[in-house]
Amino acid sequence: MAAQIIAVVIFIAMFVLIVMDKIERHYITLGCGLLTLLLVFGICMKDMNAIVQTLNVKSIFTLEFWHTTEEAASATSGINWETIIFIAGMMIMVEGMARAGFFRWLCMLIAKLVRYKTIPLLLTFMIMSFLLAMFIDSITVILFLAAVTVELAQLLKFNPVPMILSEIFCANLGGSATVCGDPPNIIIGTSLGYTFFDFLGNTGVMAAICLLVVVFYFYLIFRKELKQNGNEQIDITKLPAPRSAITDMKSFVISCIIFLCAISLLVTHAQTGLTVAFIGVFIAIITLLTSGKALLKILKGVDYKTLLFFVGLFIVVGGLEQTGILEIVAGFIGKISGGNGMLMVAIIVWGSAFASAFVDNIPFAATMIPIIRELSAVYGMDLSTLAWGLSMGTDIGGSATPIGASANVVGTSVAAKEGYPISWGKYCKRLAPATILVLVICTVCIFVRYF
Repeated sequence: MAAQIIAVVIFIAMFVLIVMDKIERHYITLGCGLLTLLLVFGICMKDMNAIVQTLNVKSIFTLEFWHTTEEAASATSGINWETIIFIAGMMIMVEGMARAGFFRWLCMLIAKLVRYKTIPLLLTFMIMSFLLAMFIDSITVILFLAAVTVELAQLLKFNPVPMILSEIFCANLGGSATVCGDPPNIIIGTSLGYTFFDFLGNTGVMAAICLLVVVFYFYLIFRKELKQNGNEQIDITKLPAPRSAITDMKSFVISCIIFLCAISLLVTHAQTGLTVAFIGVFIAIITLLTSGKALLKILKGVDYKTLLFFVGLFIVVGGLEQTGILEIVAGFIGKISGGNGMLMVAIIVWGSAFASAFVDNIPFAATMIPIIRELSAVYGMDLSTLAWGLSMGTDIGGSATPIGASANVVGTSVAAKEGYPISWGKYCKRLAPATILVLVICTVCIFVRYF
């Protein structure tokens, strides 16, 4: 009982501190993770095996961690090193692409193709945000998209806020479509053994349907504002050429090849047996080997704080798992739903969405995975159905508020820095209805397809 109470207190304290945002979040999770190891596992449980299972270091040195012939990997407990290693590898690849000017070139090229017209820009940038976020972390996508949007807005004399808001939403939506699109999906996929095509055929279908509705929604609410601001005649011949964004042509070509290679490996990893950890390491090594003098700069550009954040987070969640708290929560959800599958899915989708609107969706997803696993085992619910509900709820719910997802924080910060502040009221007025609309579509899709 003491171990359970302390584990819950540490977990709640971690969440509160993350929401308060007074201390860097990797310090919070690492500190709480250390307390879990010492107080919960060491003093209360006196269980060295629980520490070993939660740290999960042995898994890295097994063949199955790097290559598996099984269609589904075994359930992951404790620190999910596969997720951490894969994200680290993709960070290195993205850093190399950014330094070569890939993202700015792509944005400027598309802007030129639509002849710098504001409404076509809105529509194409939303679709581009969605597609890029399917393969690249949404934070990176928004960081570059928002910056280029502001640059184009200043050149073309329109207000960039509507476009940035729509890009943020579409990046979060695109991230829900694939296993590598958003950190919660990476955690779900590596923990439960789902492949790229498992996600694409389930959450990807829902995301594509929602994209059609969302593009129309943002067109309706933003078209007048963008037309009014974009009426001024601009000499497009004086605008910078897309090619000017490329800092090094050789590095640019190499980064494009590496990116295509990464996509190919992710798409075929179910057939090849290569795990996402292997893919992450392989892509990182190739990027570094071809980076030349930029190698150290690329390594310095990696977000190590986020990787450490994951390590501490998984330890704290491991404390809840080892003490049986997550089994209790699963039982509570099962009791409320009365074992009814539809109600259970609805609770997971909307509960996940509501929580993710106010707290980081990464720790929430990591916490919910063992819960849905328990619900599946006890009540006979199909685990994949619960997983798709969790994925869509956590990925989409975060779009409702400025603090719900990291991409939101980055996008609004870029806008504010350039003199276009986005208040909570302005943000929620536009994106909260879109979030509810998409969640309704996802819930209906799950009910129709899986029940």
